[in-house]
Amino acid sequence: MDLHKLAIYCKVIELKSFTRAAEAMFLSQPTISEHIRALEQEIGQRLINRLGRSTNSPGSNGGREIKTSEAGKILYAYARKMLHLQQEVLDNLGHYSGSLAGRLAIGAGTIPGAYILPQKIGAFKKDYPDITIALRIAGSRTIANEILSGELEMGILGAQWRENGLTWQEIFSDELILAVTADHPWASRRQITVKQLTEEPFIMRDHSSGTRLAVGRILEQHGLNPAQLNVVAEIGSTEAIRQSIKAAIGISILSSQAVKDDIAHGSLVAVAIDGVRMIRPFYMVTRKNQSLSPLCAAFIQTLTEGSTAPATNDR
Repeated sequence: MDLHKLAIYCKVIELKSFTRAAEAMFLSQPTISEHIRALEQEIGQRLINRLGRSTNSPGSNGGREIKTSEAGKILYAYARKMLHLQQEVLDNLGHYSGSLAGRLAIGAGTIPGAYILPQKIGAFKKDYPDITIALRIAGSRTIANEILSGELEMGILGAQWRENGLTWQEIFSDELILAVTADHPWASRRQITVKQLTEEPFIMRDHSSGTRLAVGRILEQHGLNPAQLNVVAEIGSTEAIRQSIKAAIGISILSSQAVKDDIAHGSLVAVAIDGVRMIRPFYMVTRKNQSLSPLCAAFIQTLTEGSTAPATNDR
C-alpha cells in the first residue's frame, strides 16, 4: 500500500475537502481524486462517500461534502499509525547520522501555546533549521485526547487530572490575576476578599480550558465554590475574555501573561485577592510507556533548559 496515497487520503479526511487537500499538498484536485480512486480499487471498498455540493461548510470551498465510510474510518486509523511509524523511522535515521530533520506535532493550551512556546520553538529552530513543528492550540482536554490517540506526540497544558495512559511533568509556572477595567470600583482598592468575587458579573473560560480548571481548584482551596460565581459569559479564548473585560461585560481571572500589556498601558487593572496567590503550573504531557522520537526528545531538552523540572507524575 503506497504511503503517499495514504498521506493524501488522511489529508482529505482531516480537511473534509478534496479542494483543500489539493491546496495543502500542492497537487491538483483531479490528482487527489485519482489517488483516492486508486486506493478504493486496491482495497475493493468505497472509502469516501461524496455527497451533494455544499457552499456552507467551512472546509468545503464550495465543493462536494464528504463523509467517511466505515471501511474508510478503519483505513484512516491504520494509515495514521503507518505514517507516524514512517516519520519515526526517518527521525531515528536522522538522529543516527548526526542530524535532525522532519516534522514534530505538539499541542498546547492557549496560554503556553501563545506566550511560552513560540520563543522555545524559535530557539529550537536555530539549532535544527531542517525541522518543522506543527503547533496545535486548543483546550487542555482536546490536546490530551489527541496525545492519547497519537495525533500529537507531546503537549504543554495548564491543568492536570487523572487520565490513564498519560504522564505529566511540571515544567513551567504561571501567575493568574483578577483583572478589571480601569474605571471599575475595585480598581482603586488595595485588595478584595474571596467572597466578594460573587458580587460582580464574572467571565469564565470554557469547560475544556486548563485556566478554568486551575481557577476552580484555587478558589475551592480558599473556601469558595466556583458555582457561587455570578457567571455572565463562558468564552472559549483568552483574547475574547480580555476584550470582554474591557467592554465592561464582567471581571475575570486569567493569566498575567495575557494581560501584562493591558496593565502596563492602564486599560486593565490587576486586583489582589486577600490571602490568595494564584500560581498554577504548566505540565509537559506525553503518552505513558511511549518512547519519544529523537526529534521530540531534543525539543523537550530545549524546553527544560534553564527550568526546574520536578519529578514525573503518572496519572
